[in-house]
Amino acid sequence: MAELLLELLSEEIPARMQGRAADDLKRLVSEGLKAAGLGFADARAFATPRRLALVVDGLPTARADVSEERRGPRVGAPEQAVAGFLKAAGLASLDQAEKRDTGKGEFWFAVISKKGGPTAEALPGIIDAAMKALPWPKSMKWGSGTMTWVRPLQSVVALFDGKVLSGEVAPGGQMAPIRFGDTTRGHRFLSNGPIKVADFADYTARLKAAYVMLDPAERKKIVLEGAEKLCTEAQVALRTDQGLLEEVAGLVEWPIPLLGTIDAQFMDVPSEVLIVSMKTHQRYFATSRKDGALANRFVVVANNVARDGGKTIVDGNERVLRARLSDAKFFWDQDRKQRLAERLPALKDIVFHARLGTQAERVQRISGLAAKIARLVPGADVAEVEQAARLCKADLVTGMVGEFPELQGVMGRYYALGEKLPVAVADAIGDHYAPAGPNDRCPSAPVSIAVALADKLDALVSFWAIGEKPTGSRDPFALRRAALGIIRIIVENGVRLPLSELIKEHEFFDRAAPQGGAFGTADIKDLMAFFADRLKVQMREKGVRHDVVDAVFALGGEDDLVRLLARVEAVQSFLATEAGKNLLTAYGRAANIVRAEEKKDKALSAEIAGAPDAALMEQAEEKVVAAALADIERLVRPALQREDFAGAMAALANLRTSIDSFFEKVTVNVAEKPDLRLNRLKLLNQIRATMDSVADFSRIEG
Repeated sequence: MAELLLELLSEEIPARMQGRAADDLKRLVSEGLKAAGLGFADARAFATPRRLALVVDGLPTARADVSEERRGPRVGAPEQAVAGFLKAAGLASLDQAEKRDTGKGEFWFAVISKKGGPTAEALPGIIDAAMKALPWPKSMKWGSGTMTWVRPLQSVVALFDGKVLSGEVAPGGQMAPIRFGDTTRGHRFLSNGPIKVADFADYTARLKAAYVMLDPAERKKIVLEGAEKLCTEAQVALRTDQGLLEEVAGLVEWPIPLLGTIDAQFMDVPSEVLIVSMKTHQRYFATSRKDGALANRFVVVANNVARDGGKTIVDGNERVLRARLSDAKFFWDQDRKQRLAERLPALKDIVFHARLGTQAERVQRISGLAAKIARLVPGADVAEVEQAARLCKADLVTGMVGEFPELQGVMGRYYALGEKLPVAVADAIGDHYAPAGPNDRCPSAPVSIAVALADKLDALVSFWAIGEKPTGSRDPFALRRAALGIIRIIVENGVRLPLSELIKEHEFFDRAAPQGGAFGTADIKDLMAFFADRLKVQMREKGVRHDVVDAVFALGGEDDLVRLLARVEAVQSFLATEAGKNLLTAYGRAANIVRAEEKKDKALSAEIAGAPDAALMEQAEEKVVAAALADIERLVRPALQREDFAGAMAALANLRTSIDSFFEKVTVNVAEKPDLRLNRLKLLNQIRATMDSVADFSRIEG
């Protein structure tokens, strides 16, 4: 068994593309090897700012002869189908194919034999195909070449069993081909000259000696451990940021963490501004004091070993940061000279969506919805909710949000606090975008809840009105996130809201949107189904069965998510018991019989809708079931009204014994007694209806 080593050295690869590119290279080469009949033990891919590397272990040095059968079209099939089969199989005519009877007719078969040979002969083609198929998000051409790659390609190391493969990459144009070799380069500044390698172990060792850490995981570990050590010595704490750590590890080949200082003049600027400025523009890690507040120290990761211990590098980065933060402080000082309310007219100049009007018009819709929601949220002051909703988008026209769009809402809160507006109003402005994701904090203050719900509900209804619904492959307006946000806010805060009724309060309900489109009664049903789908996703992550959610949603008319989930929890808990499983089996028997008869006679549904006639009951078992149903209905209805769903399920459990006896002793379809048959079907239908008052048990799988 032998080893394949591949390295593609280029100019700097953007950090955000490295991990995906390494995975794609591994996948494409692995697929090529399998297609060529080459098995292997393991494949590992690596990326640094300048290179993609792949090592494949356990490859055979020679390929065995293989024979593959391919079934074609039926004998007598149209010429076009036959021609396609011959082309795909590489055959010149049907004389080279075999005719076989499969038991389902005669079909053409092609037997394709592939000669084996040295593995080294197949590898260059596999590598070339993988490189051409590698899906870079962005690529470029360079010089006079026609080849596209993420950045200009410099060299290719391709070794198999310690020997250089015979192959090349042709950039095209007037450019010379890049031949496969065994020579690479180390760190751009810290190494000298080319490095000749023999195998993967030699490759990694020589790269490390040339100041290149090949493994991104090792670079991340060095960054994190070095940064934490520096922070401990300076008596501050590192603010960990996994996304930033991934990016920084993709920017350096030899990471050297260093500690810098933020000028005191900038420490009165909001900490979020300083953190975003350092992260977005400079890729610095922020630090905290013991009390959790932002400290005046930052960690920068250099890609060089400095003779002076990094002093010059730190000085340079502090100087650059000073200029960056001077801009941020300027925006901070300038923005506070104008009140948020004075900025509202400028929202008329910002288009929210070409068919949905401006941000000013959207604010008007949000304000109206928020006021109605506030009356249903305990503790929400309607006046404060209306004020927060009116001002929630005002910071979009500030200089700070123009520079750092990710701070929208955050800056509005700071400016509101600076104006001495009520704290609840300022917090609602800051919280109204939340939660932005599954790990984001959820608003919990009453005013914040009302405004955040209004913002997300407006987005959903507005885009629904103009037909911009999410599809399986696209959701450009983040409507799934908006729906999940509404669900989280309602469920985590236990807010009792009639969603359907609130949707009807939207400005677009049964009225035209600014540029056409409307939202009608049918759309409410569609949007509630969308909420159901999102709820299923969220509940599945918590271990709740999707079919149970389906069963409860199928009742219809339920738009109080808190009540709905309480019902879901009760049904799931009941079905997990032995009594629940047995009752579900009994329900299935009753429902299946009724459903089968309804298929035979379309008019039967109306005939069996009423209560069974006690006078027609002949056997004790059917009388017992009827009596049990009457008792249970007296228990279930009040339990459902007071939202005691566990109690309702417990009452239903009492049906099990009587239903079991009924099916053991009673024949339903008594052909010679049509009145008796109909009455017994009414009884079975009543069993189904009584249980379906809690949940549609026909939706339960199994």
